[in-house]
Order: sequence, then C-alpha cells, then structure tokens
Amino acid sequence: MGLAALGRRLARWRDERALRRHAIPGPLWDAVVAAYPFIARRGVDDRADLRRLCSLFLARKEFHGAQGLTVTDEMAVAIAAQACLPILRLGIDAYDGFVGIVVHPDEVVAPRETMDEDGVVHAYDETLTGEAMDGGPVMLAWADVLAAGDTAEMAYNVVIHEFAHVLDMADGVADGVPLLPTAAARDAWIACLDVEYERFAARVEADDEATLLDPYGAEGPEEFFAVAAEAFFVAPQGLRGEHPALYGLLASYFRQDPAAR
Repeated sequence: MGLAALGRRLARWRDERALRRHAIPGPLWDAVVAAYPFIARRGVDDRADLRRLCSLFLARKEFHGAQGLTVTDEMAVAIAAQACLPILRLGIDAYDGFVGIVVHPDEVVAPRETMDEDGVVHAYDETLTGEAMDGGPVMLAWADVLAAGDTAEMAYNVVIHEFAHVLDMADGVADGVPLLPTAAARDAWIACLDVEYERFAARVEADDEATLLDPYGAEGPEEFFAVAAEAFFVAPQGLRGEHPALYGLLASYFRQDPAAR
C-alpha cells in the first residue's frame, strides 16, 4: 500500500471513529433543524450530510464559554449546523486553519485603535456579535446565534458570516476571495465580485434602504463576501433575485443551489 493510500485509509478511520464518538442524538438534531428554517427546508440527503459533517466538526473544534456562559450540547450543535452549511460540499478540511470557538452570552464591546493619514492614533469601542481571526478563534454572540431562525428573513446570520471570513482567510488574506483551485478561477471571481461590490457600495452611499444585503457589506470586499454568504444560505431566493451574477458565483464556489429548493 502506498503512502497516499495509507493516508486516505487513516483519514477514513479517524472520521469513522469521530462519527461514532460524536454522534448527534436524534431528538437533539431534530430540535436544531426545527429551530432554523433555512436548515429545515433542505432535502433529506442534505440534512443527513449536514448531520454527519456536524459530528466531524464537533470532534475537531473546541468550544469555550465566556463571561460565565456554559456551552451546552444543544448550543454546540446549533453552532455546528450553521457553520457547516457553507462547507456542506467543500468538506470539513476547509476549516482546518483554526480550532477554538469562543461563545459570549451577547454582543461584546471591543477596544480598537486606528491611525489616520497624519499618523494620529484614535481609540474607539466597537460592538461585536462575532469575529473571526486568522488562525485564531472564532467569537460568536449566543443571543444572535439563537435568533438566527427569526433573523433569516433579514439575510442575517452571524455564524455563517464569521465562517465565511474563515474561508476567505484560507489563502492567507482577508480580501473577499477564498482559496480557489486555479488562477483563472481567481481572476473570474475578482472580476465578478468587484463589479457587484462597487454597485452595492454605490447603493449604500446613496442611502438606498431597499438592499437585501446588510449595508455593512460596503465596508470592503471581505465584508461584502461575508454578508453575501449569509444571504446565500438563509435568504437565497432574495439574493438570486437582487444579485443573480453574485448568486451564481457563490453557487459555483459552494457547490450548492439553495434557491432551487
């Protein structure tokens, strides 16, 4: 047996062991599916694949509660189910770049500093419901995770947003361009994303309140990709109607077509 075949065999053995050790009980899985309509409306095969992927996710990731919060099995599975939607066809290895997930009860106020063009440093506070750091933990506010079933109609999902950043940073740069297989694919991605981003930013600048996507996406291409990913999974028909080219780009990358359901 060659080294490559041996590696694949060991990987399969590792995954099967993880699936046994981290199997999600039926009642718990059913409760999570029922709580999030964008998961419940998936087909039987998709939900089965997602459940399996969640077990692998739970086996590989470490959850930590902050500010006295205890992360229960129900909370961990709810986070895993939403985090794994973007990698349903990409596979669990897409999240190999980090291990920790820190869960706060609610939004967090983080101190920030920025330097202006004159070299003057300005301190300010930023309110966060989530944050993904390159190679570091992903931070989530549980209140927003829990409310994801209700906020889906607003194309808002903090878990998918932050895990889109994780995928974006897989090539080492947070620029709205995830790791792609070829230079040609990267060029095509940038060509589409840039046009869509500029159009969206212009609408936000003009105070257009009818945008499906969160205006925060106008902060930069990396945030535009993240808010677009949110909409792709929780409000796909709206995204396809408002941004058909962007929807097609994401459907090709994620290898999913949720609006078709």
